Amino acid sequence: MAFCRSFIHFNPRIHTANFLFPNCPLKTPKSTALSFSAPLSSPPSASMDIPPEGYRRNVGICLISPSKKIFAASRLDIPDSWQMPQGGIDENEDPRNAAVRELREETGVTSADIIAEVPYWLTYDFPPHVREKLNKQWGSDWKGQAQKWFLLKFTGKEEEVNLLGDGTEKAEFGQWSWLSPQEVLDRAVEFKKPVYDEVLKVFSPYLQ
Repeated sequence: MAFCRSFIHFNPRIHTANFLFPNCPLKTPKSTALSFSAPLSSPPSASMDIPPEGYRRNVGICLISPSKKIFAASRLDIPDSWQMPQGGIDENEDPRNAAVRELREETGVTSADIIAEVPYWLTYDFPPHVREKLNKQWGSDWKGQAQKWFLLKFTGKEEEVNLLGDGTEKAEFGQWSWLSPQEVLDRAVEFKKPVYDEVLKVFSPYLQ
């Protein structure tokens, strides 16, 4: 990967990264501090239940600030589309470990605690054009994604957020902000809104 530098400019609402390239009831597990030196040692829980057939296994991360706002970021490849962090689960990877990894890879955030999870899989189908594009990219034929969602509380400083992530993956986001649940729903792409609605309902006791 080419060497990259990022400059994060903050204002009270929107945070923009300028890139320069030189060439079921709510399940509330015990709060778990994120650690990137080794995988989580706790045994797999309901997180490892088998997802629906034909869907790619994925995790979603609802990261909240101390003031109970939700982290969301704008996608570089879909104009005016904002989303919460998410990403694929590797072979034999526990979803909790995947959530920790994806958060770090996409946002650079390592200061957060897992405080709850949705105890079942949530699925969405890809629109035809999205399905064609992604399956060509992945060399697969998934009809959509099955997601395990985790609620994490941000415990660091905003300067920790880096939309280049940890440098292991291509940047996906251009701006980020702390949003209300309704703002997150309003800015999401249509095909993800039903999942977002369910996630925010399940986590609503933590968002009051």
